Amino acid sequence: MTKMYFTSESVTSGHPDKICDLIADSILDAALEQDPEAHMAVEATIKDDLILVYGEAGTAASLDYEAIAKSVLREIGYDEEYHVITKVTIQSPEIRDAVAHGEVSAGDQGIMFGFASDETPELMPFAICQAHKLAAKLEEVRRSDCRLRPDGKTQVTAEYEDGKLKRIDAVVVSTQHTPDITQEELRELILEKVIRPVTDPGLIDSETKFLINPSGSFIVGGSWGDSGTTGRKIVVDSYGGYAPIGGGCFSSKDPTKVDRSAAYYARYVCRNLVANGLAHKAQIQLSYAIGEPEPVSVNVSSFGTSDYTDDELSEIVRKNFNFSVANIIRELDLCRPIYRKTTNYGHFGKKDLPWEQFRKIEL
Repeated sequence: MTKMYFTSESVTSGHPDKICDLIADSILDAALEQDPEAHMAVEATIKDDLILVYGEAGTAASLDYEAIAKSVLREIGYDEEYHVITKVTIQSPEIRDAVAHGEVSAGDQGIMFGFASDETPELMPFAICQAHKLAAKLEEVRRSDCRLRPDGKTQVTAEYEDGKLKRIDAVVVSTQHTPDITQEELRELILEKVIRPVTDPGLIDSETKFLINPSGSFIVGGSWGDSGTTGRKIVVDSYGGYAPIGGGCFSSKDPTKVDRSAAYYARYVCRNLVANGLAHKAQIQLSYAIGEPEPVSVNVSSFGTSDYTDDELSEIVRKNFNFSVANIIRELDLCRPIYRKTTNYGHFGKKDLPWEQFRKIEL
């Protein structure tokens, strides 16, 4: 029998990179609430008490960038005073004209990947799915236990045997905390309140390793312990490294940016190939050119898990799905303020998002 170990990680909303992702997506949602046609690419960087909000905006919306950024920090649970510097300019007219001439077109070139697997109910790879559950549970627990603070990370190593999930080999949880909790108390709290409630006991055995705050004390966190920038957690946001990722991040970008919208549609297609029983595992690569309404290429693979060849699956996909930028935005109804929902614990596998909905595929 062939063994394989695969590891994925997640982070909480208080991680400095995720702070910046949430600022960016909060700005995007605020723009779309006022102007559904807003073209936004406004990002953030944070270090200590300084927040830099910067980028391009093409919108009629009136936005208080400083107020939005500070509101996000308070919402997450940081009560320090922050200073905000804003540098937002109007979107380049060359980009605007490339996107808006005639039919809506891609706002940039790029490659995007979609993936789905039936090894979890969410049709996601197990390790990233479990890491997100742990991170979300850690956030839930820390909001009711004042000894825990917002910054945290999780990591899960899954063991496979002949390609099938067998067990969890290791779980890592690192959480920021106050000085008045011992490492022994912390370990017991995380084991009983975070790990066990969201972990299938059938996947844990006597050899499973639990590493809780392996570095020891973690009192200084968030922007005071590290810097953060929008778009640095693209592996966490997608498939945990189990599938390829495209060249761009998701957060901050309006739906004309195919880095985001086409990646969502690619997931939608793969999810429905698996949900319709056409494959146990499916992956799609898309590519676009700036100013072009249709993809340059579409590549479909089932890794030999389908009764259909990849060429046959490609024909099924082309028959059922329209990859034009205009259709992606229209079909998934993407000009809405829905992006804050995506920021934390993965952009895929959440049942209420439009690209996670079931669609019957016609053969």
